[in-house]
Order: sequence, then C-alpha cells, then structure tokens
Amino acid sequence: MHPILAAALAALLLVPVSGAAAEPADLFAARGLKGTFVLYEPETEELVTVNDERAQERFVPASTFKIANSLIALEAGAVTSVDEVLPYGGEPQPFERWERDMSMREAIAMSNVAIYQEVARRIGLERMTAMLAELDYGNRDPGTAVDRFWLDGPLAISAVEEAKFLARLARNELPLSTETQAAVREILLLEEKDGTKLYGKTGWAFAQGGGGLGWFVGWTEWDGEVRAFALNMDMTEDEQAALRIPLAKTFLEELGAW
Repeated sequence: MHPILAAALAALLLVPVSGAAAEPADLFAARGLKGTFVLYEPETEELVTVNDERAQERFVPASTFKIANSLIALEAGAVTSVDEVLPYGGEPQPFERWERDMSMREAIAMSNVAIYQEVARRIGLERMTAMLAELDYGNRDPGTAVDRFWLDGPLAISAVEEAKFLARLARNELPLSTETQAAVREILLLEEKDGTKLYGKTGWAFAQGGGGLGWFVGWTEWDGEVRAFALNMDMTEDEQAALRIPLAKTFLEELGAW
C-alpha cells in the first residue's frame, strides 16, 4: 500500500494496517443513507470497503456503464472516435440539454442517455454480449433489450467489480487496444488537484416517485499510482444525488487518495 494511504487509513481506524483492511467510518449512516464505498489499490490488491456486504452486492450500473459502452463502441468500430457526432433520435428527452446530436465526449460529461442508446444499438446485442464476457463486466448479461439493459437490468455489477474493472482501465490492462483505453480515459478526467488526477462517472437508476440508486465510480492517479473506487447508495429523493461526488471525495480524502 502507498505510505500516505496506509498512514491515513491507520489514523482513521486507530488500528495498525495489516493484510485485511478494516472498514473506515460509515459516512452514509451519519447522513441517514444506506450505501457502500470501495477503494482498491491494484498494485497490492488492497481492498478497503465501507459496508462490505453491500460492496459485494450487484446492482444495475446505470450511467456508469457509459464507460464500458464507450470502450466497446470504439473497439468494435461502431463509433470512429470519441468526437464523432451521433444522433440523439429526435424524441423528447427528460432534459432539454440532451435534445441535440453530440459526441461521446460531450455525452458522457452530461450523461446523455439517448446518445449512448444509439451507441449501444450500433454495437448490437451479439457484439455487446461477446464484449461484456471479454471484459468480465459484472454478471455479463445484457438480456434482450440492447438499449436498456444497463438501466433496467438484467446487467448488474457490484462496487468491488466496478473498482477492479476501472483499475484495469486506468492501468491499460483491459483486453482492448491501447488507443481505445487511452481515448476513454481522456474523456473521464474530471479534475486535478496538487498533482493528483480524478477520473470518474456518475450513475443514477431513477425510482418512481424520486430518488433511486446513485453511483459514482472512478480512480485517482498520482505519480503513476492508481487507486480505483466505487460508491453506490440508495436515494429516497432526487436532491440526494448531489451527495454522490462529495461523499466519494470525503472518503478519498480520509484514505489519503485525494
């Protein structure tokens, strides 16, 4: 484990850091929420979890699947580049800002579902199924609806699986071309602070009446060292979606990863 991460974790837990990582403080419970946070250091395979049982539980990936969708689209040649302009289809969308054609670079930043549904249709169910297996993504099951399976199921993935998948992407270790992985990493970069880069993607599986399942997944990179993370939580109202990124950043800061 990176010395800074080890020291921060030891201070947070008030116990020595050894082979099996204990859970840090549950920031979800302090806010009346149910959720999990996972931090994975691929060099040592050190795994820190908040609410370990939930960390192993699979949920629909929602818009975090845009990461895998982008990788598969580029590798399969369904989209020529992250800057190719794609049609949104002309139908009314939940948000007016989604109602125009745009590239994956733009669409992933604003989480435009319509654009990525077009991406998935271009890939097709047969290629999508094969690539999910190749990437070992969650339960690997896209079902029969090629443009809805990451929103409604049956595709599902755990926070631990998300973190390990993203660690492989961050380290260029997926069974895909270097160019494909580099292009997707580029469009996932969110910010940089004191030499540490934060990459990530949110997700939101809406529930009738408000709230639903919230995700924020990604990794930090400092001096070539990668620490991947995944957060998911149950939300009872839409306003709680604004907590996803700040909560993840707080965990990362407390663990010395941001």
